Amino acid sequence: MLPLLSVHDLSVVFDTPEGPLRAVDAVSFHVAEGETLGLVGESGSGKTVSALAVLRIVPRPGRIESGRVFFKERNILRASESELRKLRGRSIAMIFQDPQSALHPLLTVGRQLSEVLEVHEGLTAHESRLRAAEALGEVGLAEPERTLGRYPHELSGGMRQRVMIAMALLCRPQVLFADEPTTALDVTLQSQVLELLDTLRMAHGTGIVLITHDLSVVAGRADRVHVLYAGRTAEVAPTRELFRRPLHPYTRGLLESVPRLDLADGQLPSAIPGLPPDPRELPPGCAFHPRCGMATERCREKPPELLPHSGDRAVACYEVGASSHP
Repeated sequence: MLPLLSVHDLSVVFDTPEGPLRAVDAVSFHVAEGETLGLVGESGSGKTVSALAVLRIVPRPGRIESGRVFFKERNILRASESELRKLRGRSIAMIFQDPQSALHPLLTVGRQLSEVLEVHEGLTAHESRLRAAEALGEVGLAEPERTLGRYPHELSGGMRQRVMIAMALLCRPQVLFADEPTTALDVTLQSQVLELLDTLRMAHGTGIVLITHDLSVVAGRADRVHVLYAGRTAEVAPTRELFRRPLHPYTRGLLESVPRLDLADGQLPSAIPGLPPDPRELPPGCAFHPRCGMATERCREKPPELLPHSGDRAVACYEVGASSHP
């Protein structure tokens, strides 16, 4: 069975006065019907830019340098603007990380939600308002009808986030990018939103790409995890195997930095030393080598390729790959 969405060797460059900044470098991933894929990495790893490139909404001065992106059998990167307008929101949707900038400040919540249904599903104003109120209720807003008449600035950050989620789910998209969908929510609402995404996936076969910096968010939710670092793929693995035995030193660092209940009083999770590199000044070789305790001389010379390891796994690391790829 063909995946709903497949991305091949996607590269995105931002042209800056200091020179080209490569935000995404030959990244490939896919998501199938009813599957949840986790895109994981620190800030600046290329997660969000990859999603924006799929929808062809990379902000200037960014541009898609190369790659292929297929929704079913249609090459999105070659689609016309009219084709893209039909795809966005209806077939492929995105929950944006910052609802403050994603929602129109001069339109009421009801107008913005209703417009999606009127354009994509041809509903009347009355029908779309009823559906919009229902969607707001599904994401935990206590007074949906009242919220429809309010403007984004009249809502709290958590309420705006839930409005953004409701908007993305309105047309029951086949592929949904969820960019840090629970960041502004408390623990109870985080669980509620993630369960809502699970319900959508199971009921409608939606393929979900869950974008997060926090591996604990994808635990028990994602089928596979795609770990990004400095715009490149570090590791790909089924979620259970990744948590049981992470291969890449960066993946291990991410897992060790997750807060755990079994830590002794006063003990803090381990932190990855150093900071993510400036994408304008990436170090030679493997971009992670300045923060890696396993780095050797060849790690500083040439970036390692992403190679199959075992089963459905792949890893870009000389030291890990050496055991399976002499």
